[in-house]
Amino acid sequence: MTDAPSGQPDIPEDNPRKIRVLLADDQPLLRMGFRLILEGEPDLLIVGEASDGAEAVRLTEALEPDVVLMDVRMPVLDGIGATRSISSSGLAARIIILTTFDVDEYAFAGLQAGASAFLLKDVAPAELISAVRLVASGDAVVAPRVTQRLLENFVRSRPVPQSPARSQLLSEITPRERQVLEAIAEGLSNAEIASRFFLSEATVKTHVRRILTKLQLRDRVQVVVFAYESGLVIPGSFEQDAGPSGKNV
Repeated sequence: MTDAPSGQPDIPEDNPRKIRVLLADDQPLLRMGFRLILEGEPDLLIVGEASDGAEAVRLTEALEPDVVLMDVRMPVLDGIGATRSISSSGLAARIIILTTFDVDEYAFAGLQAGASAFLLKDVAPAELISAVRLVASGDAVVAPRVTQRLLENFVRSRPVPQSPARSQLLSEITPRERQVLEAIAEGLSNAEIASRFFLSEATVKTHVRRILTKLQLRDRVQVVVFAYESGLVIPGSFEQDAGPSGKNV
């Protein structure tokens, strides 16, 4: 057993391959609901709960979760500030932004601040579980219809001017890496990218790692944000190809 911070239960040293999850929401009933959904899975471990953003940052540092479910609207420090603090600190935790509305300025700001995914609070249990696993793996498909609509809506309404720094980063990537970057922004998985460009999945993974390194990004959802903000993806360009599941096909 490990000593947990004040107000937190002792945490067993379970299977190290379990995904450690921190819940951050100012509504106890919502935290309870997420806990009931997630702790029933054999590969997921709830390591703590936070009722405000400042506590979320503190517990992320103390408990080292793999994934933080982060509400955007919380007292003391909101979820955006907490996400930015965690992302900029070098902590390994990946953050899933939770919000009530599917097109939410705060959620978009959370993605810009370094969050790895965006979910509605009324998400289906199976989708929540899947999202936690995918985000923890770092290899999620990050353009479901709701996230894509969120990005497109705010890029349309608030165009981001080209910056010399962003242009310089883009100049470092190869033509093939640019193709892979655009495919990631389209929402394709590694397997789908491999099929499109007649590559092995191992080669695609290598390209993805190089893209993340060259563009100084932490994961695939940040690639999507970068692609929209830099003008590589035009809002609405993939709508006609989106399948009923919300994932582009």
